[in-house]
Amino acid sequence: MKRAVILAGGEGMRLRPYTTVLPKPLMPIGDRPVLDIVVRQLKAHGFERITIATGYLAELIEAFFRDGEAYGIPIDYYREHEPLGTVGALALIDGLAEDHILVMNGDVLTDIDYGALLERHRTGDAAATIATKVRHIQVSLGVLRFGEDGDPTRLTGYDEKPAIDFTASMGVYCFAPRALQHIKPGERLDFPDLILRLIAANDVVRAWPSEDYWLDIGRHDDYEQAQEEFESVRHRLIPPES
Repeated sequence: MKRAVILAGGEGMRLRPYTTVLPKPLMPIGDRPVLDIVVRQLKAHGFERITIATGYLAELIEAFFRDGEAYGIPIDYYREHEPLGTVGALALIDGLAEDHILVMNGDVLTDIDYGALLERHRTGDAAATIATKVRHIQVSLGVLRFGEDGDPTRLTGYDEKPAIDFTASMGVYCFAPRALQHIKPGERLDFPDLILRLIAANDVVRAWPSEDYWLDIGRHDDYEQAQEEFESVRHRLIPPES
């Protein structure tokens, strides 16, 4: 069974004041909430069950999606009564240790093929697979370099408004059952800590490099970009049958 867990319990502090009245996954992109888009995509990519981990303003999310009948896919919920970090809830959700699962943040706007990602992970050797995206940052200041000759105060280089490339996590992961053994039930734990535990245990963590469209709408800049671009990329994000 293809099962996905959507993490939708955060308070969305970076998007205040919008998230004082709406949980971040229900923030509208164009004419629909971002989580509505995600659920439709998962159904189109062959997933058979979705569990939404809720917390902040949980009642609104649960009332919106209900049991998933309107989407044609069963949806159930795990409600956090105290914050467990971005990954702690996985140790308390029934049935996750039985098969490979896809886990994702509820504020991701992308056209990645979630089904292909899980299948590639399932047939590989990794305890965890992370979808990754290269991002480009243009620094708007002159950047000084010091100490390359051993003298920490002597200027050795000057880069005017350099561009920096880095590889970012897209907030979409796949986990083998053994990965969840590194989470103690009831423990507060974030994704980076779990990944570091797997690496420390000498287990395999792999990347899925993506060239797909991707925005983290938990960031003001990305949210505003999503609003500006939605109509032009709508056909890529929303399955035709939706």
